[in-house]
Amino acid sequence: MKQIIYIDRQTGKQQLEKVYKEKYINFFYGDRWYNHFFHHFILPFFTKWHLFSKFYGYLQKRPSSVKKILPFIEEYEVDSNEFLDPISSYRSFNDFFIRKLKSSARPIDNSHQAIIPADGRYYFYENITTCSGFIVKGKKFDIGNLLNNSQLAEEYAGGSMVIARLCPSDYHRFHFPCDCVPGATQLINGPLFSVNPLAVKKNIEILAENKRMICKLSTVHFGEVIYIEIGATNVGSIQETYTPDIPYAKGTEKGYFEFGGSALILLFKKNTIAFCSDLLNATEQGLEMRCLLDQPMGQITN
Repeated sequence: MKQIIYIDRQTGKQQLEKVYKEKYINFFYGDRWYNHFFHHFILPFFTKWHLFSKFYGYLQKRPSSVKKILPFIEEYEVDSNEFLDPISSYRSFNDFFIRKLKSSARPIDNSHQAIIPADGRYYFYENITTCSGFIVKGKKFDIGNLLNNSQLAEEYAGGSMVIARLCPSDYHRFHFPCDCVPGATQLINGPLFSVNPLAVKKNIEILAENKRMICKLSTVHFGEVIYIEIGATNVGSIQETYTPDIPYAKGTEKGYFEFGGSALILLFKKNTIAFCSDLLNATEQGLEMRCLLDQPMGQITN
């Protein structure tokens, strides 16, 4: 499997990612002839009907799965000092996976800047219609397919986009990036392909095909923002914990992913946000940047 290199925002250094279940990712998305066979003929059956993901998610909720927690923390160097609850309180691996953090672990920025909504590896595009990095192997990502609404997609033409990939080792609760009034969340059903970079580079349309939840945020400073949660292989479900049509302060929890890798996408209308320069620089290099919840993401445009 080709190595995955990202930039750690806190240190500014490039890091090599430890991939959870790497041999399985490589088996389905590798470049050998048998990889292609399983990718095209076997994998769609499991991803379309969610059979494997449902079964695997069930196993992570069984009491016997607690034995995986400490080895996982050690192998992926997860900082247990950030956990709100003690490790001994988790009754399954999924309990650990959907853990909450101490408020001091991710202090809220009180300025008018938008913040990073979840721990993860990020790409940032100021103009999604002109960015060359938005095309993988000649196939352009279609916002209309992502939203399942071509008219809504036109409203965001020339706008900005954030793509976040959450690894199994990440904190898996997601939050509001700015003060807002969120609407109801719409479910668009779809398969559960992996969002690992190896898979996405084979077919960027995975992001517009997978099961996803779409929500409009009405904001004072950034206009209407679209917030999308995308399920992926082994994600048992996407849980929304907010109540629609009431105000929320930025940094407030919106929901969480149950076990597995997953992704978030934010869409901003044209000329409403200016992303931080370090975030744009990483994307221009073709590298994801690992960001943490509540770090600054961008400010209001003049």
